[in-house]
Amino acid sequence: MAKADKSTAQRYARLVARRSPKPPVLRNAVTAFLGGGAICSLGQAVLGFFLVRGLTLGEAAITASAVMVGLGALLTGLGIYDEMGRWAGMGAALPITGFANSIVSPAMEYRREGLVLGVGARLFTIAGPVIVYAVAAALLASVVRLLVSGGLGG
Repeated sequence: MAKADKSTAQRYARLVARRSPKPPVLRNAVTAFLGGGAICSLGQAVLGFFLVRGLTLGEAAITASAVMVGLGALLTGLGIYDEMGRWAGMGAALPITGFANSIVSPAMEYRREGLVLGVGARLFTIAGPVIVYAVAAALLASVVRLLVSGGLGG
């Protein structure tokens, strides 16, 4: 009887695969490229703005990153970034503005529950694991570099 169930499940899976609409891969790739490219071009313009104002490259990069995060959070709060994300897909999720969106969106969803239990508790539900794994990966890379370089000596 188990073999019949497996055979039925396989036939059903093949039927679903045949009947399911094919995803528009080319269109998705083009919109992701255009959307992400537009966001990155804006980021480059912001960086250039701060460079022209006399900031060093390091200072301008940090400031431009902060501006782009703030812009991503603001556009998320206004409901604009979600529309951009629906159109651009991964092109909107990958830049630093997408990181801001991933932090602000859950917080906004639970804002009715209050600042502590709503916004505070939900603020890092999506971005939190990313931050944790990034810190863990940085620690691991640092330990490997320390071992390869032969110690703490300068």
